[in-house]
Amino acid sequence: MAKNKPLQPSITKKTSRTNRCTFLLNEMEQRALDRYLCKYKIQNKAKFIREVVMFEVISRLEKDSPTLFDTIEE
Repeated sequence: MAKNKPLQPSITKKTSRTNRCTFLLNEMEQRALDRYLCKYKIQNKAKFIREVVMFEVISRLEKDSPTLFDTIEE
């Protein structure tokens, strides 16, 4: 009997990042970010910012999405 290959989760698929997103910080924001990165020993600033932003975006989208059993408050 042939052995079945285990299914690979789609999460492990790496996607290339081709879309650039640029933003500016003022001096106080930059110092605060640098202090945070140093305090928590975060070495990859781009990865950290991307994860924080995307976590917030996805959280808000999930929170704002309609649900089947929305309660109507009167």
